[in-house]
This record gives sequence, structure tokens and C-alpha cells, in this order.
Amino acid sequence: MSEQSRTGRVRSDDAAPELPEYPEYPEYAERVLEVAELIPPGRVMTYGDVAEWLEEGGPRQVGRVMALYGGGVPWWRVVRSDGALLPGHELRALGHYRDEGTPLRQASRAAQGHMPKLDMRRARWDGSGLPDGGGAEGDAAGVARPQAPEAHT
Repeated sequence: MSEQSRTGRVRSDDAAPELPEYPEYPEYAERVLEVAELIPPGRVMTYGDVAEWLEEGGPRQVGRVMALYGGGVPWWRVVRSDGALLPGHELRALGHYRDEGTPLRQASRAAQGHMPKLDMRRARWDGSGLPDGGGAEGDAAGVARPQAPEAHT
């Protein structure tokens, strides 16, 4: 993943020496963030889907990566399996979902705050359509690509 996509700046070898070095992300974090960048607009993957796609870690590890490092990638496309919007970021995420045409389900009047949820049956992405970059060796972005994960509910 390019440094520009997360920081808005491109690292240059001829940059002034007083510029701070960019932080290096742990390898697992890099892989999670690369998957988040591959999810098309209007689609989502769950934390568990990402872990299964990578064949490493689990939903909690993916969630931790997204919480610590996900601000520079489309974080709103990596979601909880129940379709609930990320607590504390509901309005920002909802704006992204509406801009991208992500399928939503209206909340019932009994729901606290009347916040919609993602329509997981329609919004969930299984990774299909990615170019075959060599199977388990990785794709063009360097992400390991086993078969698409089974849908979890």
C-alpha cells in the first residue's frame, strides 16, 4: 500500500533530512489495511471476513488493526457482522454509505436513535472480481488471496 494513500504525502528519497520518517505498520496491519482498500465502494466485509480472507487472526485482531491504523483507508467498509454502524462514528459512516450507495436497512422506531443498519445480505462483498494474482502467493497489492470467505451471519 502506498504511503500516499494513508498519509496524503508521498515519501521521497530526496526529501529534506529534517522530515520525520513514516511509521512502519506491523505486517499483519499492512495486510488488513490492504484488504480494506480493495473493498469496492458500496460493499463491505466483516472483521471476520477479512481475517478469513487473510487466513490469519480473527475478528478482534482485525478490529484492533482498524481501530489503531484504519483512519487512512475506507474504514467504513470493514464492519460488524450484525450490520450495526461503528459506535461513535455512526454519522460519518452513514454519510459514506449514502454517498457510495451501500444498501441499508431502516431502523425500527423502537431502535435507540433510529439509526439504520447495513443490509448485510446485499452489501457484503466476498472478494469476487479481483484479478487473479497468483492465488495464495498474493495479488497485485501483495495480499494473500485464498478462496473468498463463506458468508457468516
